[in-house]
Amino acid sequence: MKTTEYHLLDVFTDRPFTGNPLAVFLDASELATSTMQAMANELNLAETVFLGAPIGSNHYPMRIFTPIHELPFAGHPTVGTAHLLAELNLVNREHGLVLQLPIGELAVGYDRRKATFTTAQPVKVMESTIDRTTAATLLGLEKRQVVSSPMVASCGLPFHLIELADAATLESVEISSASWASAVISSSAEQVYLYVKEQPNNSTLVIRSRMFCMHASICEDPATGSAAAALTGYLASLQPDALQVKIHQGVEMGRPSVIYTAANGEIKSGYVSVGGNAVVVGKGEFYLEHTPKD
Repeated sequence: MKTTEYHLLDVFTDRPFTGNPLAVFLDASELATSTMQAMANELNLAETVFLGAPIGSNHYPMRIFTPIHELPFAGHPTVGTAHLLAELNLVNREHGLVLQLPIGELAVGYDRRKATFTTAQPVKVMESTIDRTTAATLLGLEKRQVVSSPMVASCGLPFHLIELADAATLESVEISSASWASAVISSSAEQVYLYVKEQPNNSTLVIRSRMFCMHASICEDPATGSAAAALTGYLASLQPDALQVKIHQGVEMGRPSVIYTAANGEIKSGYVSVGGNAVVVGKGEFYLEHTPKD
């Protein structure tokens, strides 16, 4: 029976069973789009990656699927895929990697165990349709616990960015399904990224965050590189100086993760670098005779 193999990783972490889980299919050139979507739904992870045959040295086409739809870009699949290709000696760490996504090319570099990419698009920032009062209702908080007016930012995938007062407030969030339906689903961004600025660590800004989105129901993500990029791009737009950020996410879920981002400085204005570690935790295979056809 013909099969196709996938690898399982935990991303934005160096410890198994923390960070954000990811499945990567290395040779998906012959798989139909409907088959990829069905497999992603079957695995039921936040995202699943399907790589095509290399189109050049250290250059791979990549598609990313959630359980319900395809994404043009996502951070933890990019970092996880880069880590896997290096672990399997399918790319040369010294030469870097290019991943071809629907949004454009992502250049990935390696520094020891960490893989870092630069966004294919500059950040776009706009006012959110969610104001502080609506945000407080959405999150089960008091208005005073929402620090400033929410914004929407995107480096390819848009997020409502909502700054909260402190870590205790972040931990106490309880999403209102009714408010989500009225405030988020009808808006220009279907994901909400909550963050708290903690004390700078030397020259690095330390942030605690949580990300909520809608699949079959409202769910939380333990590590979101695309959201980290959007937030960093927004914060960088407020200052001309180089910005380095260390983001802790997934703590409340028991899957702590660490995302490293940077903007300005040596990075072209508007663009953001996103990096982190990953660890391979297993592999499996699908029987292709059971998969749907286009």
